[in-house]
Amino acid sequence: MTDKLRVAVVGAGGWGEQHARIFSGRQDTTLVAIAGRTPERTRTRAERYGATPYTDLDLMLQREKPDLVTVCLPNEGHFDVTLRLVRTGVPLLVEKPLVFDLTEADTLLAEAGDQFFAINFNHRYAEPVQRAKALIDAGELGEPVFATWRFGGEANYGNSPHANLIETQCHGFDMLEHLVGPIASVSAHLADKTYGAFSTIALALDFENRAVGTMLGSYDSSYAYPDSQRVEINGTEGRLVIHDTVRALTFSRAGDDVERRWHSGYFDDEARYFAGTFDRHVDAVLDALRAGEQPPVHAEAGRRALLLAHATIESHETGCRVSL
Repeated sequence: MTDKLRVAVVGAGGWGEQHARIFSGRQDTTLVAIAGRTPERTRTRAERYGATPYTDLDLMLQREKPDLVTVCLPNEGHFDVTLRLVRTGVPLLVEKPLVFDLTEADTLLAEAGDQFFAINFNHRYAEPVQRAKALIDAGELGEPVFATWRFGGEANYGNSPHANLIETQCHGFDMLEHLVGPIASVSAHLADKTYGAFSTIALALDFENRAVGTMLGSYDSSYAYPDSQRVEINGTEGRLVIHDTVRALTFSRAGDDVERRWHSGYFDDEARYFAGTFDRHVDAVLDALRAGEQPPVHAEAGRRALLLAHATIESHETGCRVSL
């Protein structure tokens, strides 16, 4: 693949606009189509980004012959469209969560086989997260001992009582395993005090490397609060803290009162732009696609986060720790 890649976006919603923005603005891609369910909304989005609107997915694939299709649909409506696309063999980049049901996740992965099937866990591509990963990989923290994830804001209402857990805290599962390693067991407490769903969760975790961890995720909070997202990882030699995904990274060595801090500089707007984490992920996705390699974050990561979510539900329902 040496020419511009032809990209089609399925979905004309809020975050789907980030898909359209990215692929219409790159020098190495052409946004050829927006496929949506609502004709007027789909047409408006397509006109804004110079693409052709479609409400018929099969017709879009037949006419446009895209090199890559990205999918950004309502969280609980991913399975049917993703399965249709998987069966065409077209390379895919889908939004999280992969699906809500483990059987559906297994079906998608089995049908996909070894074809290109990426998922957008874009938090991995935030500058503080990448710097944190580099510190950990270089041994600057020593052996990990404990890790904490906290992420909370306003509710995204859905049909599932576990929407917060599956569609939002999947980032927490992915991030903790990305930085610390595989989670071995989960012990869960879930609260449904506000609108009926389990809108706040508190988890205790064991990692395979014998570190421990906690997760606190809420739809009963506000993204306006400072540190609405915070990751803290402590090791035998040091500690790091990621603030609000893109805002800052602090690192301290054990016994040293001096703290090192990264924050985006005066001319570095891109590093503090949350949506820009998706731009960075797309860079890596397209590099892998052009090289004929598997994607940097395979859809299997979506299945893994869903497995951890279902272990959380089982723990809550049984009152017992659940091992993976």
